[in-house]
Amino acid sequence: MSKKTGFFLNGILLTLVGFAVRAASLFLGAYITSAIGAEGIGLQSLIMTVYSFAVTFATSGVSLSVTRLVAAAIGEGKEDEGERVLRGAFIYGAIFGLLATVLLFSLSGIIGRGVLSDVRTVGALRVLSISLLPIALGSVISGYFIAVRRVTLNAAVQVLGQLMRIVLTVVLLMHYATGGVESAVMALAIGATATEVACFLLALLEFVIDRRIYGTVRAKGYATADVARMALPIAFSAYVRSFLLSVEHSLIPKRLVERGNSSKDALSSYGYLHGMALPIILFPMTPLSSFSGLLVPEFAESEGAGQKKRMEYIAGEALDKTLMYAVMSAVFIFAFAEELGYVIYHSYDAGYYISLLAPVIPIMYLDHVTDAMLKGIGEQVFSMWVNIADAFLSVVLVWALIPVFDISGYAIVIVAMEIFNFTLSFLRLGRRVKFRLNPVRSILLPFLAALVSVWLSAAVFKSNGSATSAAMLIMKGVFSICVFILIRLIMLRKVDKK
Repeated sequence: MSKKTGFFLNGILLTLVGFAVRAASLFLGAYITSAIGAEGIGLQSLIMTVYSFAVTFATSGVSLSVTRLVAAAIGEGKEDEGERVLRGAFIYGAIFGLLATVLLFSLSGIIGRGVLSDVRTVGALRVLSISLLPIALGSVISGYFIAVRRVTLNAAVQVLGQLMRIVLTVVLLMHYATGGVESAVMALAIGATATEVACFLLALLEFVIDRRIYGTVRAKGYATADVARMALPIAFSAYVRSFLLSVEHSLIPKRLVERGNSSKDALSSYGYLHGMALPIILFPMTPLSSFSGLLVPEFAESEGAGQKKRMEYIAGEALDKTLMYAVMSAVFIFAFAEELGYVIYHSYDAGYYISLLAPVIPIMYLDHVTDAMLKGIGEQVFSMWVNIADAFLSVVLVWALIPVFDISGYAIVIVAMEIFNFTLSFLRLGRRVKFRLNPVRSILLPFLAALVSVWLSAAVFKSNGSATSAAMLIMKGVFSICVFILIRLIMLRKVDKK
């Protein structure tokens, strides 16, 4: 199998798995919303911002470092170095994972009462701390499987883990949701922790079997220092950014209350935007996340082998296809925002926030792919400073804009910071890798095709005044996608002839 064929097969596999996992997460989120309400979603979102920071500290850039260092070693023909990197990464992951566990468990009371200003978060944070060591060690294994292009094993962990999470969440909420919001978020924490532990054990089993099948290379010592040299700049960026994001998200309900909202309404508004609208906006990113993750070892190996032209070709193709897909996604989500909000969350408010964020999708998606390529060519220090500046400015803007624009001020912050981050990253990539883009093929034609598609969909599936059903939304979506593909093929054929 050629590298190109392997790349696309792995990408397609990860995309299918990613769609299945995200779809399950989306509808699980809808179930959770119906069980605990917008206030509960807001409280859960606050807990997850702190937990995300703890996960960031526990992993400390180890997965990306393993992927890039092992892939580079393979590209240079130094398999023994890859073995040393892997050993060192497990030591690195164990140290940071254990430290993160101790810190979150011991500081959960201070964080819950002092930072989040809600004592109901304390118990959930303590339960979640148990999952941090397994997550750190699992990240090492995940990075290894991506580096050696055996992503099927990662995919299996994701699917089985998501199935387990769904079953546990439903069972636990059925028993504890009636006890109030605090009991519900505790149930969610128990389900998440049990799932992470099970996923690690499964990944570890796969890793052991994989090593027996493919064998190991003899190597002396542990490259812990090499892992740390690459991981710590990534980790430092992630620490600062994650900390600032935690500050930002804890500020949102506080600033809403200061504006005159009740505490319940503030959490509900935050839940609508962050807990409901954003998952919809990010859902179509699944294939981009799958392929962009594979771009890291591709670029690392190509750079190690001195294949500059190959990097330029891959960058141009990746950005071109990303733009086309992102423009289509933005138009579709904007057009169907109200229906998506009602069908998934039974909330027109959620639909409003979905439409508010939809226009930023092309920039958001393109930035995601650009960032992956920068990491592949060793620009993690640059990305570190961009991400820190992004997070710091976000805190400042949240503080300044929410008292003026209410929760819509947070939407403005998201849009502004996506533009800021993307602009700097895109310019940096352009200096390192000379790629070409065709704005007509990548932006204009997809935009026109998507507009025609949703217009025809609205004409064919005329509303009779009743609320949209899930079946009707699916038919509209499938019809729009089919029409879009047909129009795009016709347009591209005419452009190619010219």
